[in-house]
Formats: sequence, structure tokens, C-alpha cells
Amino acid sequence: MRLTSPSQIRLLLLQFGLFPDKRKGQHFLCDYNILEKILQTADLHADECALEIGSGIGTLTRALAERAKQVLTFEVDAKLIPVIQRNLQGFQNVRLIHGDFLRQNLPELVRDTFGDSPFKVVANIPYGITSPILDRLFGIASGWTRAVLMIQHEVAERLIAQPGSPEYSAISVFAQYHSQVEIVQRVSRTVFYPPPEVDSAIVRFTPLPKRLPPEEEKKLFRVVRAAFGQRRKTLLNALSGGLGLSREWVESALRETGIDPQRRGETLSLEEFIGLSRAVLDTTPLLQRDSPPRLRN
Repeated sequence: MRLTSPSQIRLLLLQFGLFPDKRKGQHFLCDYNILEKILQTADLHADECALEIGSGIGTLTRALAERAKQVLTFEVDAKLIPVIQRNLQGFQNVRLIHGDFLRQNLPELVRDTFGDSPFKVVANIPYGITSPILDRLFGIASGWTRAVLMIQHEVAERLIAQPGSPEYSAISVFAQYHSQVEIVQRVSRTVFYPPPEVDSAIVRFTPLPKRLPPEEEKKLFRVVRAAFGQRRKTLLNALSGGLGLSREWVESALRETGIDPQRRGETLSLEEFIGLSRAVLDTTPLLQRDSPPRLRN
């Protein structure tokens, strides 16, 4: 059975009495050329392992199993598990986890499955949880050597956006702090069954060395969130309101780092954000509070 044929996918699902659930982001890739592009970008070697988020019907999972030493894949929908198992018959190098990827003990599962072997993340992820997925992956950035993700094109543009552009946002700073981000190819919505309402993109992430200790990273992204929290406000107003600090102190910190208080957050580079966060590290205990909400796409 060709898992990249729309008619074959429909037939397979009907055999199991299933229909794609758009609420769960179920849009199955049905284009062989795009599948090959994902695999080419991942550049998996026989001694490497692969982690997949969202097995779907097992199309990408099977292709990864043909190339990788070991595959660890996650699928939250119990109804799809029998479909995946059928499509993976004969493969002994796949560990299928039925569960929510975001709720797993990822470091433990990776260690138990891959041991010390290097691994790459290759996935067509549910678009509604892109930011939480990136948060989890960057949290174990020392484990993977490359991530190749199919994500919503609009979000991909935000990930690579530069200061001053309309797409530049907190998630841009977050992604570019942790990795080198590249859009490999835009992907039409027509290569999925059923087609989503938006186009997609294949995005390659290469992790970068950590530049700040964990506590300073937390403070950096508090400053970033505050700066983008009210985009129309100047940095002076956005930071004083977002961080609960006096205008006088914020103005002093901005001038100390050579940043005009009248600028807006979307004009600051990553380097400027790092410099600004360092200026407030030892003098703003309010930045020590519990971790903030996740970044929005």
C-alpha cells in the first residue's frame, strides 16, 4: 500500500472505520516528493536514531525506520495505533509510544531508547502546539543534532524573522537564541489529506551552544516577553508595566545598555535583548518569580 497516495490513505482509514480528525491536527502527508525532501534534509545515517512527534498513520515513521538505527515515535490518538502497527509490520527498530509527547519524560525515554547514540528530530507536527514542542526540544538541546519539522508556513516566517519586520516576535528571539533556523521549502496545503487551511514549510533547526546559564536564560525571556507583550508601546512603558518595575529604573537600565527608551521591542536584536537582560539580572528580584506562560506562535 502506498502511504503517500490520497486514495490509498482514504481506503486504509476506512478499513479501520476512521476519518481524519482536524481538531487533532490530522492532515496526512500524501506526496512522495515532499516526504523525500524531509528525509533528504534530515540526512539520517545508519548509525543515527530518529525521534518523531505525531506518528499519524506511520508514513514518515516507516521511512525513518528504513534509514535509522532506532526510531522513537509518539501518537496521542489511540484509534491510530492499530493503523501504525499494521504499517510498521516487520520493523523491529521502532518504539511506538501511545501518549501526549508534551507529557512524557522525554530525557528518560530518549536515554532508554537511544542510549548514547546521536539522534535527529524529524516530524510533521500538529500546528497548534508548535511553541510547546519547540520549548520541549530546546530543553534537551544537548541530545539532538538536527531537527527537521513540518510546520505552518506563517509560523516558520516568524521563526526566521529579523528585527524591524512585522513577523518578528518573541518566538523569533526564542528560536534564534537556541538554534540556527532555516526554511528549506514552502509546502502547499494540497499535499495533505485532508488539506489544511494554510500552507506549510519544512524547517531545519541546528542547535547552538548555550550562551547563558539557565537562570539568566529565564530572565532573558521574561524581558523578551515583556517587550513584545504590548507591541505598540515603547520599551520604557512595556518593560515597566510588564516587569512591574519603576519607569525610572527601566529608563536607567535601557540607557546603561545604549538602548533608546522610545524604541519598541520588535526593533531589538537578540544581542540587545541579552545585554538588556544582563543589566537587570542582579537588581530586579521580581524576575525570580515562577516561570511565565509559554511563548505564543
